[in-house]
Amino acid sequence: MMDYPELSTSESPQERKLREARVQGIINTGLFCNIILATTKVTFGIVGHSRALLADGVNSTSDIVYYIVVKIFTKLAGKPADSEHPYGHHQMESIAAVVVGAFVITTGIALFWDSVNTSYEIFKGQHHIGAPIEIYTLIVASVTILLKIFLFVYTRNIGKKTENAAVIALAYDHRNDIFSSAGAAVGITLGWLGFIWADPVAGAVVALIILRTGIFILRESSNELMDTVPSEALNKKIRSAVSEIPDIKSIEELTAHRFGPYFVINITIGIEGSLSVKQGDQIATDVENRIDKSITMVRKVYVHYHPVKRI
Repeated sequence: MMDYPELSTSESPQERKLREARVQGIINTGLFCNIILATTKVTFGIVGHSRALLADGVNSTSDIVYYIVVKIFTKLAGKPADSEHPYGHHQMESIAAVVVGAFVITTGIALFWDSVNTSYEIFKGQHHIGAPIEIYTLIVASVTILLKIFLFVYTRNIGKKTENAAVIALAYDHRNDIFSSAGAAVGITLGWLGFIWADPVAGAVVALIILRTGIFILRESSNELMDTVPSEALNKKIRSAVSEIPDIKSIEELTAHRFGPYFVINITIGIEGSLSVKQGDQIATDVENRIDKSITMVRKVYVHYHPVKRI
């Protein structure tokens, strides 16, 4: 089997190991916290007669499932390059983010349907009014909000440092949980005050927030898998780096493909047609070096050059 050398990147092996350790660390932290939260919220939601807290608990239970999935996928993403995957397995991170988005959307739809159905029964007078909502359910929802604020900030920072699509998706989900727990707290408070319709309505609002976040995660992660053109910021950064090379007369085409946090850049430039092949090759090498220095997460740069006609 052919031995694939490490591709060009400014990230050292030590930095790559640190990145992977940070990713696994934040996933393990989130998984542990969600196990505690899911158990607590489902238990107190049932015992305390709060549909909103129970819905939030089901959301945390689904979090556990896709945290496990993300943990598996991010482990696979760390595998070295091989004959079938010469750029490595880093796109597993984007696939993991897609899985997160799909789970979030499914959870949101299920919770919304259940909450709307209960609200309809209440307004029609067909819903049996059970025991009143217990005040300790509000305490559970409030503690959840504080913990999720911490997890959101912590996970978002790690996501930015590692540029890991799956971790960034998990950060968005933590932010989603802040809003959903806040909605549950409002519903519990109003239900405790005697407005029995408020608890399931809050559950429906929570479900819509969950659904919106899932769609956002799915859209962002799908873009990374579909060879979208470089963002405006990346486009400007690349063009600025190569514009300093005087022999480049034009940039005819520029595309970027993501492999997890890394980029593979394809650029087509126009140079003077009278230059030799050797001179053209030197210009292409300069382009590679400048892009590699200006953008830290570049794995490979492919440069094509065409002769520019004299006017």
